[in-house]
Amino acid sequence: MSEDIMAGDAALPSNNPNEAFLQVRDLRVHFPTDDGVVKSVDGLTFSLERGKTLGIVGESGSGKSVTSLSIMGLHKAGTADISGEIVLDGRNLVTASREEVRLLRGKRMAMIFQDPLTAMHPYYTVGHQIIEAYRVHHKVSKQVARKHAIEMLDRVGIPQPNTRVDDYPHQFSGGMRQRAMIAMALSCDPELLIADEPTTALDVTVQAQILDLIVDLQKDFNSAVIIITHDLGVVAELADDIMVMYAGKAVETGPVDTLYAHPRMPYTVGLLGSIPRLDTGKQTLVPIDGQPPSLVDLPPGCPFAPRCPMVIDECHETEPPLSDVDDAHAAACIRKDEVTPIQPAEIETVEAGPRTDREVVLSVNDLVKTFPVTKGAVFRRRVGTVHAVSGITFDIRAGETLGLVGESGCGKTTTLMEILGLERPEIQVLGQRATDRTTRKRIRAELQVVFQDPVASLDPRMPIGDIIAEPMQVHGHPRTHIQQRVPELLNLVGLSPEHASRYPAEFSGGQRQRVGIARALALEPKLIVLDEPVSALDVSIQAGVINLLDRLKRDLGVAYLFVSHDLSVVRHIADRVAVMYLGKIVEIGAVDDVFDEPLHPYTRALLSAIPIPDPPKERERRRILLQGDLPNPAEPPRGCRFHTRCFTYAALSEKDKTRCVEEEPPLEPHGPDHQAACHYIGKDTYRA
Repeated sequence: MSEDIMAGDAALPSNNPNEAFLQVRDLRVHFPTDDGVVKSVDGLTFSLERGKTLGIVGESGSGKSVTSLSIMGLHKAGTADISGEIVLDGRNLVTASREEVRLLRGKRMAMIFQDPLTAMHPYYTVGHQIIEAYRVHHKVSKQVARKHAIEMLDRVGIPQPNTRVDDYPHQFSGGMRQRAMIAMALSCDPELLIADEPTTALDVTVQAQILDLIVDLQKDFNSAVIIITHDLGVVAELADDIMVMYAGKAVETGPVDTLYAHPRMPYTVGLLGSIPRLDTGKQTLVPIDGQPPSLVDLPPGCPFAPRCPMVIDECHETEPPLSDVDDAHAAACIRKDEVTPIQPAEIETVEAGPRTDREVVLSVNDLVKTFPVTKGAVFRRRVGTVHAVSGITFDIRAGETLGLVGESGCGKTTTLMEILGLERPEIQVLGQRATDRTTRKRIRAELQVVFQDPVASLDPRMPIGDIIAEPMQVHGHPRTHIQQRVPELLNLVGLSPEHASRYPAEFSGGQRQRVGIARALALEPKLIVLDEPVSALDVSIQAGVINLLDRLKRDLGVAYLFVSHDLSVVRHIADRVAVMYLGKIVEIGAVDDVFDEPLHPYTRALLSAIPIPDPPKERERRRILLQGDLPNPAEPPRGCRFHTRCFTYAALSEKDKTRCVEEEPPLEPHGPDHQAACHYIGKDTYRA
């Protein structure tokens, strides 16, 4: 039976040459639960032609990933009730047997998952897994399949594929694992490729490489591509058409240029208005109020009505269908002809006076941090040293935000942990060093932290009132003061004092992050360290948290050390920015100076890698793709640490290259508040 199906795959194309390669008609995916039926996808219809890319966007829980898993036939048997049609080149996958779908999966359609580390089997080599996927659909020997696996690894840019084919997934970096997964997905030349958040966990430079790779491979194979993402900039860069999903339905569809320029659904307008942009000045973000609805028992009317700024009584009575705005643009809104894009206002700022006149709240002077590399199961011996931070210097003044950016492995987190540890003499808070336990405790009251994951950073066994009160209890504040302060803090971060008795599990991700911010403000600190505080949140929720941080800084005069890989967020919230590479600060200065006139080649590469949610602008930009991954911090390159990946270096004469290889560039001033570490600033013409 399997051979018959495989042999017949190519013989069952659609009879209509004008018919779309993939057609989804009235798809419904329902999950029975103890609380009722969860209607994750409820009447979804769309189509996709060969060689085209469809971007699917929406908040968490909107049905994006459930749709992709339904197309791939990856829902566990018996867990989901699926109806409607998923027609792949004339074949309905909903009515096909699991064996038929299994044989199509990998050969005719493939999927790139969000996390390659969990999607790839840790017990088998990368090559073994690619070979297995290829041999399922091709009657070839292991030797032939191995040769094909090496060719695919080489095709996706894995260095030394002849040897790396025998490595395990954990021996690859994040970007290389994602490339290996793409090699596996494309090993059988699929005609449909689904990429579910393919770059969420990657650095912006690696993201740019992966997106560029997907575009090139799509051109080579003429594949139809579905990209699922929360990043509207990625969709603007890759997609031909876009589908916005909400509560299991498509609420707006159309060509990317049309939909971005003239959105006709308030939800789409909200998504676009909640994104900080790299190409604009600091403007107020407009978050979407409220939370997505429960999909168990939706009330009548438009599911977005409870959150919609344009709601009228009629919206609560009848659910609007997805109807045409023009030939290729459709929206599900009874007031679609009245919808206009948001016009953001400039952020209200408070003049804080010259930077040199303000108090230094944090001083880091020539900080160095190394870690030993040891070997041996019983008798450990030192065989090397990881140079995580190699002599960085910066300060933060009162009421100021410093953004610390760079790729994974550059030393951001190590710097953060050393600052929070308060054990190094190179670190001073408000001019004080932590010389003993007593001074360290006193200094900690002035230095607080908000972590990346609000779920992991809040004790699930404590009500949020106790979580917020705990720092004040540790520092000996009177009980009456604590009882008065907790409601004040909840009001300050936009929560209700009545919420104090609830537990973290009863709150959304954005609300939990607000609880973390309230806890950090409890002791009225002068400095808050923010470690990727919005990276785990939906864009609509992220906007509310960013606006909150802006308001607290303006009203309370608190300073922030903001660590992030998202340069769009950093541009929005920071006053100054420091760019790190392999344990060194390579550029630092006022945020507008660094973003508008970046001096270091690495900074220019980072900025060019950030997609802009504006399709025409995105197509005109010139991307700088860095080759390879960060060098091993245990063996950093001599001279300039960036020269092994530097496009400026590649264009230099042999004489000038010698200086880069042998002499480390110092961090030198190039303006009132702008420093960069490069021997040949302005030598290249490679501009983003």
